[in-house]
Amino acid sequence: MRFGLKLSCLWPSFLLWLTWSSGGNGDGGGGVSAQPSLTEKIPLGAIFEQGTDEVQSAFKYAMLNHNLNVSSRRFELQAYVDVINTADAFKLSRLICNQFSRGVYSMLGAVSPDSFDTLHSYSNTFQMPFVTPWFPEKVLTPSSGFLDFALSMRPDYHQAIIDTIQFYGWRKIIYLYDSHDGLLRLQQIYQGLRPGNESFQVELVKRISNVSMAIEFLHTLEQIGRFENKHIVLDCPTEMAKQILIQHVRDLRLGRRTYHYLLSGLVMDDRWESEIIEFGAINITGFRIVDTNRRLVREFYDSWKRLDPQMKVGAGRESISAQAALMYDAVFVLVEAFNKILRKKPDQFRNNVQRRSQTLMVAQAAASTSSDGYNYSASGGGGGGGGASGGPGGGFPGGDSGGSGGMSSRALDCNTAKGWVNAWEHGDKISRYLRKVEIEGLTGDIKFNDDGRRVNYTLHVVEMTVNSAMVKVAEWNDDAGLQPLNAKYVRLRPHVEFEKNRTYIVTTVLEEPYIMLKKEAYNEKLHGNERFEGYCKDLADLLAKELGINYELRLVKDGNYGSEKSSAHGGWDGMVGELVRKEADIAIAAMTITAERERVIDFSKPFMSLGISIMIKKPVKQTPGVFSFMNPLSQEIWVRICWEFPVFPEFPYPQSPFPLAACTLLHWRSAKRCNSRCWHCRGFSLGFPN
Repeated sequence: MRFGLKLSCLWPSFLLWLTWSSGGNGDGGGGVSAQPSLTEKIPLGAIFEQGTDEVQSAFKYAMLNHNLNVSSRRFELQAYVDVINTADAFKLSRLICNQFSRGVYSMLGAVSPDSFDTLHSYSNTFQMPFVTPWFPEKVLTPSSGFLDFALSMRPDYHQAIIDTIQFYGWRKIIYLYDSHDGLLRLQQIYQGLRPGNESFQVELVKRISNVSMAIEFLHTLEQIGRFENKHIVLDCPTEMAKQILIQHVRDLRLGRRTYHYLLSGLVMDDRWESEIIEFGAINITGFRIVDTNRRLVREFYDSWKRLDPQMKVGAGRESISAQAALMYDAVFVLVEAFNKILRKKPDQFRNNVQRRSQTLMVAQAAASTSSDGYNYSASGGGGGGGGASGGPGGGFPGGDSGGSGGMSSRALDCNTAKGWVNAWEHGDKISRYLRKVEIEGLTGDIKFNDDGRRVNYTLHVVEMTVNSAMVKVAEWNDDAGLQPLNAKYVRLRPHVEFEKNRTYIVTTVLEEPYIMLKKEAYNEKLHGNERFEGYCKDLADLLAKELGINYELRLVKDGNYGSEKSSAHGGWDGMVGELVRKEADIAIAAMTITAERERVIDFSKPFMSLGISIMIKKPVKQTPGVFSFMNPLSQEIWVRICWEFPVFPEFPYPQSPFPLAACTLLHWRSAKRCNSRCWHCRGFSLGFPN
């Protein structure tokens, strides 16, 4: 696409004419000519930010499909397109006024949140309908009582995020966002939770401006809770989300299995490269709005992928982003609204069309025709004058024209110095008919409520698998909520090409019976892998034969399996350290799978499981012997007892160091009179009676 001015200008602008003619070689197989036809023409104004090439291509393709449908269309669409690269309110205001002066019936476009505020204000002030694929949170709340002339094609998905989090059973989430608009969406999530009955809580909130800041924040999370599950809601553009996921997987200090990303927005409709295997190495969940199983979508893809990507940037692929699909549907929402108005009153815009005939001829003569059939004209750097309409008033000359329509029409004048505002006379009617539109588009059934919000729409909850394959696990509807599906899928095997002409280094450690040194026979010298034997050696041979590769088996230098060690290069020693430092390609050994090791290396499924048990020998029953009564005490104890308590007469009484108080019954009797002194004294106990 070429512009009348270079992209370095603030507002490169061009006049887009889409008119059917029998001759010429335009897009879609038909000719697109600058010659005005007898069909009524409805002008549209379009404003896009730079970097929205795919959205612009979808807009042009929708215009082309409508204008080429000669048999069923009532009117022809024309568009004045401005591509901006500024959010300056003053300069943007001049550009908007220039669009109004061309006599456009409605505005379309995709702009940044900063630019949207200015455009939204002008749209409501001058009652100019503005249809956009998406915009920030509404400035006017639904309960304000005012008609909002801006209409968003993107449905609200805040409740879908809440229901998905509850579906996974997350109790705590981490919210990462990159713009002020993301913070407003977080506020909507807070408002969607029931007070006092919150099923989850937002543990951390972090604003990120680039990929490096996000990775540094993840490092902090890893240090705080290495083994805790981390559920992250990522609210950022698609390209930033892709880079964050790729850098996360490639970072050796970050885990994988403890992380689960929920991508906010409709980024899963974008193209996810299948050759990037990092997308399948971590848990990713997101939303899609384009259902590829519908017939309308399949037919669109068949024609979309045949377009020349050099002529229409972003086309020529078998997929379309959600923003581009919403822009495509926005054109046909306007078409249906105009059809409803004209069916009810065919001469509604007749005065406007007749009064534009001379202006269009002037614009045709002033425009330069490009090879693709589009006519371009550039607006001035300040946004005023120089357009196809020749400046303010050029699109619709002021004054009444009379005629059968009975309606006066004049170009909008942004000059409010006189103290009043000239609103667009058909703006209120067009805006109300836009809310009555019910059609089927690329993004499903399109229907709006009185507040201009989409209703009766469906979002598809998908999970990412290997090779960027997406599997739908649930459907979310604004009426029924989240409906889980029986998504029992098998993760696809990544397609990996092995280098046949290289030798892979396999590190291992000596441990019987897994790896052992083979004993050499007499006059035998073993070399290479033949020096080893064992279970792991046989396993390595079978793998090499199955894959058709060569390998060299090496013993680990330090003889360790692998543990974290700050003094070691790479932070790990043993076989794990050699893998981290790329000194070996694979390790085959009886290595235990731990969470610490899984953070830096990938494990296969265990080839052997060793149970841990306590073995006790079952006692043998024996017949008790004659001396079995002696079993409770050892022989030494019995000898001591025999020494202390003499049972034979040969043992004299004084030899006992601890004599008893009485050995026979005669000691308890006394022939003499009773002695009242106590015999229980120290001398008596030592064998010296008084």
